[in-house]
Amino acid sequence: MTLLPTEPHVYLESADPRLIVADMDGTLLDEHGRIPDELWPLLDVMKERGITFVPASGRQYFRLEQMFHRASSGMPFICENGSFVVRDGEEVSSCSLPREGVVRTVEALREAGSEVGIVVAGKKMGYHERTEPEFLGEVEKYYRRAKLLDDVLKYDDDVNKVAIFDFGDAESGVYQDLQGKVDEYSVVVSAKQWVDVMNPSADKGNAVRALQEELGVTREQTVAFGDFLNDVEMLEAAGMSFAMANSHPGVFDVSRFVAPSNAEGGVITVLRHLLGLQ
Repeated sequence: MTLLPTEPHVYLESADPRLIVADMDGTLLDEHGRIPDELWPLLDVMKERGITFVPASGRQYFRLEQMFHRASSGMPFICENGSFVVRDGEEVSSCSLPREGVVRTVEALREAGSEVGIVVAGKKMGYHERTEPEFLGEVEKYYRRAKLLDDVLKYDDDVNKVAIFDFGDAESGVYQDLQGKVDEYSVVVSAKQWVDVMNPSADKGNAVRALQEELGVTREQTVAFGDFLNDVEMLEAAGMSFAMANSHPGVFDVSRFVAPSNAEGGVITVLRHLLGLQ
């Protein structure tokens, strides 16, 4: 299952990628959270060949569009862990969380006394009520447009998800706090300190399938890269699925290949193989 940087694979040499989807943190971004400089010329090659490249992230659309501003024209973005897909500022698909789900999630966390920061991630804005520097630094990382409220439930927006920041470890902390409280919704560990509560139909895999249908692309023509639990459905939707070498253990079981780690530029290495540039 391993793809080494110096070992081109026959499957890749005969592949016909039409849709390439990459998670961001721990996958495409380097160990400093930056887009590798080597990606930009590869995006030009993909555009010339009619291959659609799609960033897929828990980030807000406005933050993703800012990060890819030099190449964002015509580029679809899978935002908010698949609950919102946008191209050129226009909605491609969405799967909103009803207000009842937002209220139940927030009230469950308050009743449990969970030490967390909450972001109600709307289509227009991310809404929060805490001001600790550690939390605000994380909010800024994922949300370009954010608004402080005295009560996070006073938002007025269509909601993509409720994002919950655990000041400790999300998988052993707030994820456990929510068990049995909001079971009719999707509760996903999206990063070491983040859990997302979403509409049960919202995930990166369904977002990929919506793009496949719109673009006329098959599963076999789809490439996906991921490293964490919120990437599982996306990897399952792709015929060419790559777990990063630094992935969460649960990601390897659903992936066909392993790419070098994000710190080693694994996505760039595989893309060069796929494009015949290695």
